[in-house]
Amino acid sequence: MSRTTPVGERIGRVAGTWFPLIVLAAGAVAILVPQAFLPLGPAINTLLGIIMLGMGLTLQPVDFRVIARKPKAFAIGVVAQYVIMPLTAIGLATAFQLPPELLVGVVLVGSAPGGTSSNVMVYLAKGDTALSVAMTTASTLLAPVLTPLLVLWLAGSYLPVDAWGLFQSIIFIVLLPVIAGVVLRMLLPKLVQAILPWLPLVSVTGITLVVLAVVAGSAATILSVGLLVALVVILHNGVGYGLGFLAAKAVGLDTSARRAVAIEVGMQNSGLAAGLAKTHFSPEAALPAAIFSVWHNISGALLASFWSRRPPQDAPQHAATEDAVVS
Repeated sequence: MSRTTPVGERIGRVAGTWFPLIVLAAGAVAILVPQAFLPLGPAINTLLGIIMLGMGLTLQPVDFRVIARKPKAFAIGVVAQYVIMPLTAIGLATAFQLPPELLVGVVLVGSAPGGTSSNVMVYLAKGDTALSVAMTTASTLLAPVLTPLLVLWLAGSYLPVDAWGLFQSIIFIVLLPVIAGVVLRMLLPKLVQAILPWLPLVSVTGITLVVLAVVAGSAATILSVGLLVALVVILHNGVGYGLGFLAAKAVGLDTSARRAVAIEVGMQNSGLAAGLAKTHFSPEAALPAAIFSVWHNISGALLASFWSRRPPQDAPQHAATEDAVVS
């Protein structure tokens, strides 16, 4: 790395590189000393709002040109996000006979939009980063409507689901901060450009605090049923990668687009799922999201590392999106 690289950019890259290990360490510490992090619980939704504000700050019109260039790839990615992951969630939760609180937590994870850390993983995997950013943004903007409806449909017979409450929470946690970020970038472009290199660090810090809070609140449940939930989470994530890749291949997308769709479908905004679970259900319902937050960053990094050593042969390598925000 050049000595002339701005300090914010250097710190942001380091934070993004070590993110999986940071989250893993945070989860372990929260299990060992949960009482120390319980006070973070009420701040979960605020932290998520800050992360989504950061996502909004990175967006600009050029990010959406890919929709016109690759409408089929964009459409299959967004549809797969809200079909594969929710249906896989309810299938696994019922197959493993999870109790209602954990079942709704798995469904919440499956019904959440794509996580913004997927953009970083797609870039590292030599996938279509522009396509990944567009899919993340679209699934995030659709979340206020689709996430509550999917949770109500799939989990409503197991636990009472306040779909209107979920809708309102997602509006305040996701949609308004993203819009605020976009507006701020339009009104204060020079200021936003100056802070962009720091956003990965802000996002890593935010999601780490969310993991600490959620895992601390679910520590007792993790120790009793954690292995079973972890198995469900690992399968859920893996099926997302696999079916996402196959769906993209089935419609004839090139290799870089297949990688983008696979990672985008497999990686979820589990922080949002954890916040919604804690707000509208119970700490136990947040457990699948807490484990998913740790696992999908580890698996995503491993998958990206594997693909990074195998550059796509059927499409030009896509330029890096350095403004990608880790989530």
